[in-house]
Amino acid sequence: MYREDDLATIAAFYRRVQWAALGVGVLWVVWLLAPILSPFVFAALLGWLGDPMVDRLEARKIRRNTAVILVFAVMVLLLIIVAILLIPVLEDQVLTLVNSLPKYRDWLVQTALPWVEHRTGMQILTWLDPERLFALLQQHWQSAGGAVADVLGYVSRSGFALIGWVANIALLPVLTFFFLRDWDLIVGRIGALVPRDHSDTVRRLALESNEVLGGFIRGQLLVMLILGVLYAIGLWWVGLDLGILIGLVAGLLTFVPYLGPTSIVVFGGTAALVQYGDWQHLAGVAMVFGIGQIIESFVLTPMLVGDRIGLHPMAVIFAVMAGGTLFGFLGMLLALPVAAVVNVLLRYAQERYRQSRLYAGDTPAILLDTSLLAEQGIASDDNAAG
Repeated sequence: MYREDDLATIAAFYRRVQWAALGVGVLWVVWLLAPILSPFVFAALLGWLGDPMVDRLEARKIRRNTAVILVFAVMVLLLIIVAILLIPVLEDQVLTLVNSLPKYRDWLVQTALPWVEHRTGMQILTWLDPERLFALLQQHWQSAGGAVADVLGYVSRSGFALIGWVANIALLPVLTFFFLRDWDLIVGRIGALVPRDHSDTVRRLALESNEVLGGFIRGQLLVMLILGVLYAIGLWWVGLDLGILIGLVAGLLTFVPYLGPTSIVVFGGTAALVQYGDWQHLAGVAMVFGIGQIIESFVLTPMLVGDRIGLHPMAVIFAVMAGGTLFGFLGMLLALPVAAVVNVLLRYAQERYRQSRLYAGDTPAILLDTSLLAEQGIASDDNAAG
């Protein structure tokens, strides 16, 4: 016969197995539904970001629906202003990029690759010779035909994916409005499902996660916006035809540590070499990079972001890459929020572990050196005798 303690241990083990199976099932369903979940997740993030403003308006005796309409209208207005300002500039930059592609190809074949061959001794241009490529195509025409079929299939699937993206973009404002309107209701219903014995702990972790995420995401968005504008203006001042496009892309990539600055160095340096081919413009790109890094490191990040997320840069890079590998764009979208919440949970687990018997054991929290105490006792006796 099992004792009551053994039965309780077995029951607890089976509960953990059930929760683990539920978690695996949820991840599997998310993986299957990732293509259609992206607009819902993005709309939920927008609704979560706008909910504090709605709550402030409600505190001023404005009805919830009216407050939601006002906040939603401001968000849409800001989006329209950004689109009006950026779309013509980006269209001009993309046309400039397309027209500059032959120049970049000539620079690659006539300047960059010969320099690499001279430095390394590798014969790269031989492999790019058209006659050699045609001969290889004749030798492997069957596998090449299969590759062409795969490419055509990918193109056709990409067409359907493009239609899906358009549908998601059209659906995004509708979903955002409903998330803004019903955010408190959604949170309340989720909170009602939490077991009452754990409600205080879950509430504490939820508030801590909300504070970490809110501060980080709002601050990081501002950093991305400011750096994108600064980089774009700086590279345009240097004289790069593609400076605005490169600067904006570098600003958007700032949320991944080191990726934004790397893009400035690589893309900006390449554009300077192709367009001018002198060290002065390379120095200009380096100056823009240096000024941007100083402003980000000593002004923007300490003021707007700080250390709210509490994650090492390598952990952030791993989270973004792992999320993109497992769940595609949805995973990249959720990578940092999930990583921040996991970090909060890990800190709580560490706190519980330090309070557990496994960590502290049965020994006193402070160990006393008996030999030292004995010496001090002897010294005290000598002083008393003196």
